Amino acid sequence: MTRREFVAAAGLAQAARAQGAWRDLFNGRDLTGWVEDTRGVWSARDGMIVGKHTGQRWNDFLRTREEFEDFELALEFRLVDGVGNSGIQFRSVTADKEHELSGYQADIGQQYWGCLYDESRRNKVLAQAPAEMVAKLDKSGWHSYVVRAEGPHITLALDGMKTVDYAEAEAGIGRRGIIALQVHSGPGIEVQFRKLRIRGLR
Repeated sequence: MTRREFVAAAGLAQAARAQGAWRDLFNGRDLTGWVEDTRGVWSARDGMIVGKHTGQRWNDFLRTREEFEDFELALEFRLVDGVGNSGIQFRSVTADKEHELSGYQADIGQQYWGCLYDESRRNKVLAQAPAEMVAKLDKSGWHSYVVRAEGPHITLALDGMKTVDYAEAEAGIGRRGIIALQVHSGPGIEVQFRKLRIRGLR
């Protein structure tokens, strides 16, 4: 290796360390590293994390044991038959109410596809996805989601198209917490997740 090649390689390595390397959040086989709200709702199957119930009065979450602050999360998901509501919690903490988390949610399903919701805290949509983009989605197909949180700045991209570009302006909103997958209360639902990867941004 020439000196020029060595310097270039060292620069790339330093940049990778600064941003953080991608790593898997799911081993593809079981739920190691995750905490189930309710046994029987969550399982690992065919390289996927599956959340499924036949009717439930409460929301249910599969939670990481690890907390994250500034990060980029990438995954794929499918809402079977396009029915029901799900989402990906991030920078979230356990809420006072059982079976609830408080924090941001990258929403999935119903009229919330691609939206940023504030779960069990302000309880409202913080940023709405463009309606014309959502109208074109195959609601029962596989989709990609990329969630990026850096300081007060949050972006969501659904199938490579940015749906949310949000800057948190309210004081006292936490910037660190767990990531969790959700199945919403109500009638039966099945949601599938795969290829979950994350990298730190600092």
